[in-house]
Amino acid sequence: MFSSLFVRCNSITSPLRCFAIRGSCSKLFVGGLSYDTNEPVLKNEFEKYGEIIEVKVICDHKSGKSKGYGFVLFDSEEAAASALASMDNQLLEGRNIRVEYAQPKRSLYQNPK
Repeated sequence: MFSSLFVRCNSITSPLRCFAIRGSCSKLFVGGLSYDTNEPVLKNEFEKYGEIIEVKVICDHKSGKSKGYGFVLFDSEEAAASALASMDNQLLEGRNIRVEYAQPKRSLYQNPK
Protein backbone atom coordinates (compact mmCIF):
# COMPACT_ATOMS: atom_id res chain seq x y z
CA MET A 1 0.00 0.00 0.00
CA PHE A 2 2.77 2.45 0.92
CA SER A 3 5.40 1.05 -1.46
CA SER A 4 5.28 4.20 -3.59
CA LEU A 5 6.32 6.23 -0.54
CA PHE A 6 9.33 4.01 0.09
CA VAL A 7 10.88 4.74 -3.31
CA ARG A 8 11.04 8.50 -2.76
CA CYS A 9 13.88 8.47 -0.28
CA ASN A 10 17.48 7.50 -0.90
CA SER A 11 20.88 8.77 0.08
CA ILE A 12 21.31 10.71 -3.18
CA THR A 13 18.00 12.58 -3.36
CA SER A 14 17.32 13.27 0.30
CA PRO A 15 19.08 15.93 2.36
CA LEU A 16 17.73 14.36 5.55
CA ARG A 17 20.41 11.69 6.14
CA CYS A 18 18.02 9.05 4.85
CA PHE A 19 19.23 5.83 3.40
CA ALA A 20 17.60 3.39 1.05
CA ILE A 21 17.79 0.76 3.80
CA ARG A 22 15.51 2.84 5.98
CA GLY A 23 12.80 2.56 3.33
CA SER A 24 10.82 5.70 3.98
CA CYS A 25 11.84 8.99 5.49
CA SER A 26 8.25 9.94 6.10
CA LYS A 27 7.45 7.21 8.66
CA LEU A 28 8.45 7.78 12.28
CA PHE A 29 8.74 5.36 15.18
CA VAL A 30 7.49 6.81 18.47
CA GLY A 31 8.63 4.95 21.58
CA GLY A 32 8.14 5.48 25.29
CA LEU A 33 4.43 6.19 24.99
CA SER A 34 2.19 6.02 28.01
CA TYR A 35 0.09 2.86 27.94
CA ASP A 36 -2.93 5.18 27.92
CA THR A 37 -1.85 7.06 24.77
CA ASN A 38 -4.14 6.23 21.86
CA GLU A 39 -4.11 7.04 18.15
CA PRO A 40 -6.18 10.26 18.34
CA VAL A 41 -3.84 11.66 21.01
CA LEU A 42 -0.75 10.74 18.97
CA LYS A 43 -2.24 12.23 15.81
CA ASN A 44 -3.18 15.43 17.61
CA GLU A 45 0.40 15.91 18.84
CA PHE A 46 2.05 15.26 15.46
CA GLU A 47 -0.36 16.82 12.95
CA LYS A 48 0.98 20.32 13.64
CA TYR A 49 4.09 19.30 11.66
CA GLY A 50 2.30 18.27 8.48
CA GLU A 51 -0.37 16.11 6.92
CA ILE A 52 -0.58 12.65 8.42
CA ILE A 53 -1.46 9.62 6.33
CA GLU A 54 -1.64 7.08 9.16
CA VAL A 55 -1.14 6.80 12.91
CA LYS A 56 -0.81 3.42 14.59
CA VAL A 57 -0.36 2.63 18.28
CA ILE A 58 0.78 -0.99 18.61
CA CYS A 59 -1.35 -3.05 20.98
CA ASP A 60 -1.09 -6.51 22.50
CA HIS A 61 -3.19 -9.01 20.55
CA LYS A 62 -4.65 -10.67 23.64
CA SER A 63 -5.25 -7.79 26.04
CA GLY A 64 -5.73 -5.00 23.51
CA LYS A 65 -3.55 -2.71 25.64
CA SER A 66 -0.86 -0.48 24.17
CA LYS A 67 2.68 -1.84 24.05
CA GLY A 68 4.04 1.70 24.53
CA TYR A 69 5.07 2.49 20.98
CA GLY A 70 3.60 3.44 17.65
CA PHE A 71 4.17 4.87 14.18
CA VAL A 72 3.26 8.10 12.43
CA LEU A 73 3.32 8.23 8.63
CA PHE A 74 3.50 11.71 7.12
CA ASP A 75 2.78 12.67 3.51
CA SER A 76 6.23 14.27 3.16
CA GLU A 77 9.79 13.75 4.31
CA GLU A 78 10.00 17.39 5.37
CA ALA A 79 7.04 17.06 7.74
CA ALA A 80 8.53 13.93 9.26
CA ALA A 81 11.93 15.61 9.72
CA SER A 82 10.28 18.58 11.40
CA ALA A 83 8.29 16.34 13.74
CA LEU A 84 11.35 14.29 14.60
CA ALA A 85 13.41 17.38 15.41
CA SER A 86 10.66 18.92 17.52
CA MET A 87 9.13 15.92 19.29
CA ASP A 88 12.11 13.69 20.14
CA ASN A 89 12.60 13.54 23.93
CA GLN A 90 9.51 15.67 24.61
CA LEU A 91 6.82 15.00 27.21
CA LEU A 92 3.61 13.38 26.00
CA GLU A 93 1.06 12.42 28.63
CA GLY A 94 3.71 12.45 31.34
CA ARG A 95 6.33 10.38 29.48
CA ASN A 96 9.46 11.40 27.56
CA ILE A 97 8.95 9.97 24.10
CA ARG A 98 11.64 8.82 21.69
CA VAL A 99 11.11 9.65 18.01
CA GLU A 100 13.21 8.06 15.26
CA TYR A 101 12.86 7.23 11.60
CA ALA A 102 11.09 3.88 11.34
CA GLN A 103 13.13 0.91 10.19
CA PRO A 104 11.74 -1.64 7.74
CA LYS A 105 10.17 -4.65 9.38
CA ARG A 106 12.59 -7.57 9.37
CA SER A 107 11.54 -11.01 8.30
CA LEU A 108 11.57 -13.70 10.97
CA TYR A 109 14.05 -15.54 8.79
CA GLN A 110 16.54 -12.69 8.35
CA ASN A 111 19.77 -12.92 10.29
CA PRO A 112 20.62 -9.90 12.46
CA LYS A 113 23.77 -8.10 11.33
